[in-house]
Amino acid sequence: MTSVFKKIAEIGVVPVIAIEDAAHARPLAEALLKGGLGVAEITFRTDAAAEVIETLSRDCPELLTGAGTILTREQAERAASAGATFGLAPGFDPDIVDAAQALNIEFAPGIMTPSDISLAAAKGCRLMKFFPATPAGGPSMLKNINAPFAHMGLRFVPTGGVTLDTMKDWLALPEVAAVGGTWIAKAEHMRDGDWSGIAERARAAVARVGEIRG
Repeated sequence: MTSVFKKIAEIGVVPVIAIEDAAHARPLAEALLKGGLGVAEITFRTDAAAEVIETLSRDCPELLTGAGTILTREQAERAASAGATFGLAPGFDPDIVDAAQALNIEFAPGIMTPSDISLAAAKGCRLMKFFPATPAGGPSMLKNINAPFAHMGLRFVPTGGVTLDTMKDWLALPEVAAVGGTWIAKAEHMRDGDWSGIAERARAAVARVGEIRG
C-alpha cells in the first residue's frame, strides 16, 4: 500500500462525514483531533464537500483529509483541486479509477463481489472499500469473496452498518485495513453543534482500535 493508505491502516477507523455547512469544517477538525482521530473522509453527498476539503487541507495539515462518494470524473478533479490526499467511492468505475490515478489521488474503489475485486485489482488498486459492508453479508462475506485473492495482499475498508460494537469483528480479519465510521460525526451532530460528542465518539473509536489490536 501507499504511505497514505498505510497511515489509514495504522489509524484503523475512518470517519465518513457528510457535512452540510462549510463553516463547520474547522470545529469538526478540532473535535476529531481532540478525540485523537487524525483522518476524515468528506463525502461528496453535499454541496459543501469541496470547500470543506479545501479548508481542512489548507488549515488543518495534521488531519489526513480525503474525499468520499466520488461518483464522477468531475468530482475526482474537484477533490484533487481542493487538496484531498485520498479518495474512495461506493462502487467500481474504471473511468474514475483512471481519473484518480491521473490526478495522483490515492484511490480506493468500492467493491461487493469477486468480479468487482478482479476489475479493481486489474487497475492496480490494492485498497478497496467493501460497501455496503453489513447489508452485503458482514465479515464472513468479505472473508469469502476475498479468499481467491488472498495471495495478492489486498486490503479493505468495510463501510456501511459498521458500529463501535462490531468493529472487533471486522478488524479481526487480516484483510481489513480500517473500518469506515459513519456514526462518529453525523449531519445532525454538526447541525446541533455537538462537537464534544463528536470528540467523545472519535476518542471511543480510537480506544476500541487500540483494545482490539493490543
